[in-house]
Amino acid sequence: MSTLRAWLAPPRPDVEVVTGRERRLVVTEILVVATVTLGLSGLRSLISLLDSLAAPTPLSQRQVSIDRPLATDAWVDLAAQLASSLQLVAWGGLGLYLLLRAGSGPRGVGLDGRSPGRDLLRACGLAALIGIPGLAFYLVTRAIGLNLTVVPSVLDDHWWRLPVLVLSALANSWAEEVLVVGWLLSALRRLGLTENRSLLVAALLRGSYHLYQGFGGGVGNLVMGLVFGRYWQRTGRLWPLVGAHALIDVVAFVGSALLAGRVSFLPGP
Repeated sequence: MSTLRAWLAPPRPDVEVVTGRERRLVVTEILVVATVTLGLSGLRSLISLLDSLAAPTPLSQRQVSIDRPLATDAWVDLAAQLASSLQLVAWGGLGLYLLLRAGSGPRGVGLDGRSPGRDLLRACGLAALIGIPGLAFYLVTRAIGLNLTVVPSVLDDHWWRLPVLVLSALANSWAEEVLVVGWLLSALRRLGLTENRSLLVAALLRGSYHLYQGFGGGVGNLVMGLVFGRYWQRTGRLWPLVGAHALIDVVAFVGSALLAGRVSFLPGP
């Protein structure tokens, strides 16, 4: 019972709460970084969902893609895809930089090489915990009309398609977990928020920028945010979250490219 209580209502870590001018700077930092990165993505996703709801076609009969062509020429498209992944890597780098400025850094959020084998095993476990029920939840919400049909990849069949999809998955997982978990939860601790309130804020942010997929995408990723965020709050290890997220996205992106149209629940582009 005590273990369950510790996971549901963990005590706040011994982190110095900032006050005065420093507190205002941390709040400004959160607002600015959220605005230029995933917070802006959340706003765009909400607008996209509203547009889908306003259309006469039901949500389940509308398609949305994650990785799609960004240019007509193959080489230009490759450059654009790489630039898109570089932006995500830079977002994660920004989160690490801000952590360093706050006196923490990679080791402070669990991005070190102390236990690579254990981190990998936990990443696989978390990927299964989230990925398998997540697929079932997507199929249910799509069937009852609460989600769009999500096609992870509609990239053309170029020689570079699969490596680019893997790179995109790695970049997405890096940016999201460093920013939404490592940096944001650390910043909220400095403001004095409880662990549960911080967790809810981060999970709502994660759910918001997946709303373009429909209500199912938003709720499913909110749940993922609750699980991932609480795992980090209790263990302090971020690599398992980056690894689990990467595994989920690699399976989704590459699986969509290779199996689309061949498996009933994976529609083609």
